[in-house]
Amino acid sequence: MAVGIFDSGLGGLTVFDAASKRLPDVPFVYFGDNAHTPYGVRDAEDVYELTVAGTQRLFDAGCDLVILACNTASAVALRRMQSGWVPEDKRVLGVFVPLIEALTERRWGDNSPPREVDVKHVALFATPATVASRAFQRELAFRAIGVDVEAQSCGGVVDAIEEGDMILAEALVRSHVDALRRKMPEPQAAVLGCTHYPIMEDAFQDALGKDVSVYSQPKLVADSLADYLDRHPDKKGEGQVPMFLTSGDPQRVSDQATRFLRRKIEFHAA
Repeated sequence: MAVGIFDSGLGGLTVFDAASKRLPDVPFVYFGDNAHTPYGVRDAEDVYELTVAGTQRLFDAGCDLVILACNTASAVALRRMQSGWVPEDKRVLGVFVPLIEALTERRWGDNSPPREVDVKHVALFATPATVASRAFQRELAFRAIGVDVEAQSCGGVVDAIEEGDMILAEALVRSHVDALRRKMPEPQAAVLGCTHYPIMEDAFQDALGKDVSVYSQPKLVADSLADYLDRHPDKKGEGQVPMFLTSGDPQRVSDQATRFLRRKIEFHAA
C-alpha cells in the first residue's frame, strides 16, 4: 500500500513530513534525485526524462500512485507523462492543483466554470523552469478569472537550501521579494511554488509583511492526498516497506534530511 513521493532533491521532504503525519498508516517511498538537483535551471526535455526515470523507480518499488512533489516536474513534465507515458493502472499527480484550490476556495474535484475570487493580486515565487512553463497560470485559469499573477524566478534559493546555507537562502529570499515588489507593490497573496521554499516560509512571510497571505504546499497536498486515497483505495500500491532513496550520496543526503526534519532519516542508493 505504499505511495511514492518524487522530488529533485530535499524539498519534497516537506510534503513527505506533512503526508506521513496526515496518513500515519501509509508507508511512503521517497525518491530524491539529488545527483541532478536543481531541476529549475534545466530544459524541459531534461526535466521530463529525469522525472520519468524517478517515477519508474517508484513504480518498481511497489507504488501505484506517485506524487510529484517537485513543482518544476509538475509544471514541465506532468501533463506529457499523463497523456502518453503513465500506465493505465498507475497514477501520477502534481502539487499545483491543491494549492490553487485553496487559493480560489474551491473543493477538490470542483469542475464548475471559473469564477471571480476574492484574491486579485497573487505573487508566485518559483524556479526559473516553473515560471517559464506558466503552468500555475494555466491551472489557475481553469478555476478563477480576474486574478493578476506576477511570477518571480528565485534563482539560487534551492541550491542554498540543498547546501544547507540558510543565511544565503534567507538573503536570496529577501532579494527576490524586493524584486517582486518592484513589479507588484501590493500583493494580497504569495504562493510558494517550490517544495523547497516552505523551509524558508518564515523568511518569505517576514519579507512580504504580515498583511500578505502566504500559501505553502505541504499540508494542502497531504489533505488532498488523504481525500484522493479515500476515493481511490485501489491506488494504494503493493509496496509495504517505507524507504528513502536517492541518486546522490546516501550518507550526505541522510545527514541533510535529518537536519531538515530534525529526526533520523536514512537514505539508500536508488
